[in-house]
Amino acid sequence: MARLLETYREEVRPRLMEEFSIENPHAVPRIEKVVVSMGIGRAVETRKRLEDGLRDLALITGQKPVMTRAKKSISNFKLRQGQPIGCKATLRRLRMYEFLDRLINVAMPRIRDFRGVSGRSFDGRGNYAMGIKEHIVSPEINFDKVDEVWGMDIIIATTAKTDAEAKALLKHFNMPFNS
Repeated sequence: MARLLETYREEVRPRLMEEFSIENPHAVPRIEKVVVSMGIGRAVETRKRLEDGLRDLALITGQKPVMTRAKKSISNFKLRQGQPIGCKATLRRLRMYEFLDRLINVAMPRIRDFRGVSGRSFDGRGNYAMGIKEHIVSPEINFDKVDEVWGMDIIIATTAKTDAEAKALLKHFNMPFNS
């Protein structure tokens, strides 16, 4: 079982029940899913970049990502509708907890000049979004085999009704907020 899942069941859930005076343990906010996506800049020019991005995201998340395609044609970017431009992976259950554990405890401390993540990136419904500028901070990526560095967007979807509940949930998981 994932270490973060055990932490949730044994420590976080009772704390949140006490903090927000929730009587039913099933009503306590929890993490539903984590979506990790990468926009691959010049995937339009060469197929190899897209394949490299898919391979790297598969290593980072532990599951096969899906290719994302352009919704609209944009002539300035030489982009046509339906053209592959990135990839994403939706993590649930154990993989989600293992990914978050590695993100919080291994990858984030490896970021240069890291001062924590913004505490204001909630959407008003209890979901949190953050970005990482370099995917190479992930411990699964071999630094020597990387040709190009891409950014990653990470969205954490929770069952929390408010941003305060979601922030408390993530704070109990040791998410390093700077505010």
